Amino acid sequence: MNNKKIPKHRRNSNRNFFAFLALVLVIVAAGIAYIEKSVMRTPIDWQKSSETVDYPDLKKVENLWIEVRLKSNRTLLKDGNKTIYTMYSSGGKYHDVDGKQVSYTPTGTYYIENERGESFFNNKLNEGARYYISWLNHGEYLFHTVPTNAQGEYNVEECKKLGKQPASHGCIRLSVPDAIWLYNNLPVGTKVVINNK
Repeated sequence: MNNKKIPKHRRNSNRNFFAFLALVLVIVAAGIAYIEKSVMRTPIDWQKSSETVDYPDLKKVENLWIEVRLKSNRTLLKDGNKTIYTMYSSGGKYHDVDGKQVSYTPTGTYYIENERGESFFNNKLNEGARYYISWLNHGEYLFHTVPTNAQGEYNVEECKKLGKQPASHGCIRLSVPDAIWLYNNLPVGTKVVINNK
């Protein structure tokens, strides 16, 4: 029988190793839990809803508002501080204003207006979209689908930018199902907060 004692430095190194291993396991478990909780559709598909779960019942939402994150290319439906649904989106392209990059989408707090419709086409921009809802200047700034051409067909090259990069002239582009759902469900007067996050 061997009665040799393990040197103190070896015992500490074993403890450090097991503490490190425990930390790694906790991080891996947290990552798996996060992946399992994620309901965002990947890869992004402009022809499908952004999440793989049902849209929320807005009649049950007490403090509904929308947060648009321009740099993240996300539009969040909120109930107070809680996000209840996340949509892939693309806001205004960034351009130089006095040496600063500024989005064509104005930031600030706005409210959903009465104007909404099934389609439009802007001859000046040579671009249209479907299922629009106004949030500023009564038809100037909108939530709507990814863009369409003069024939009403979706511009696939532009559609591929959804959720990946700012791409619009100032409106907020959404997937086709997300825009249809908002068009049918979003109440007039809903607060919309647009930021550069």
